[in-house]
Amino acid sequence: MATRVALRKSAHPYIGHKADTCGGRAIIIGTRIEVSLIAWHYKQGRTVDEILQSYPHLTPAQVHDALSYYFDHQAEIEEEIHLSQDHDYWMKQYPPSQSRG
Repeated sequence: MATRVALRKSAHPYIGHKADTCGGRAIIIGTRIEVSLIAWHYKQGRTVDEILQSYPHLTPAQVHDALSYYFDHQAEIEEEIHLSQDHDYWMKQYPPSQSRG
C-alpha cells in the first residue's frame, strides 16, 4: 500500500506585498528591501554571498527566495528595475520645487 504524503505549497515564504510599504512592490518581509533591488544586484553579477555582505541583516534563505520570486515574476521585476532607473519617470512623480525668492 502506497503512503500518501501531503505537501503544503509555500511559494515564497519570505516575500510579501504591503500597500503602504515601497508602493506595494514585492519586498522581503520584515524589511523595506525590494525584490527588484536584490535582482538588480544579481544581474550586476553579484553572488548571494556578496549580496549578503551588503545586507548583513538578511539571511541566505531570504536572498534566495527573493531571487526565486524574481525568476517566477521576471516581467514584473524587470519593469520595476527599469522604472527605478528612469529619470523622466521620477521627475514626473516628484517634480522639482519652484524656487521662491
